[in-house]
Amino acid sequence: MELTAALLDLCKNEARSIIAIDGPAGAGKTTLANNLALALAADLTVHVVHMDDLYNGWDAALSSELTESLQHITSAHKAGKKISYSIYDWGRSEFEEAKEISQTNLIILEGVGSGQSAIRPSISALIWIDIAEKEGLARVLERDGAAIKNQMEKWLTQQDEHFRAEGTQNAADFILTT
Repeated sequence: MELTAALLDLCKNEARSIIAIDGPAGAGKTTLANNLALALAADLTVHVVHMDDLYNGWDAALSSELTESLQHITSAHKAGKKISYSIYDWGRSEFEEAKEISQTNLIILEGVGSGQSAIRPSISALIWIDIAEKEGLARVLERDGAAIKNQMEKWLTQQDEHFRAEGTQNAADFILTT
């Protein structure tokens, strides 16, 4: 069965579904999330939440603050309540004022940390996308520019520590490679 069809089957069985797409930097999580949102929008209302919008800068990205934001978003979605969250402005190094999002059938969480254990009971499907570290780094630098190379090298260590502690890949329902 095709991934999109399998996810649609899972989501149709729940009033409010959540799909998380996790994996190393540069693996293609955002691209997959956007493609799935487009494919599933024929049958479901969909909102994509990007972890880049929830991180509190480089150094505090994978902190308890991210976990709390994800718990808020997932619990409110599952309960059918209004959801609001602040988006991090990377240029100003601060969060914007909180904005409310529309109720949807499906929320897709995408990015490093989106499949963490604190919210897994609320997730309908966890997708892991794997990529070799060097290839992932090259993709990110090509996309975002060489100016972030030092930050990205630190980030690779942070994400590896996070994935080891969380066991994210082993918890995945679907594993893709790029």
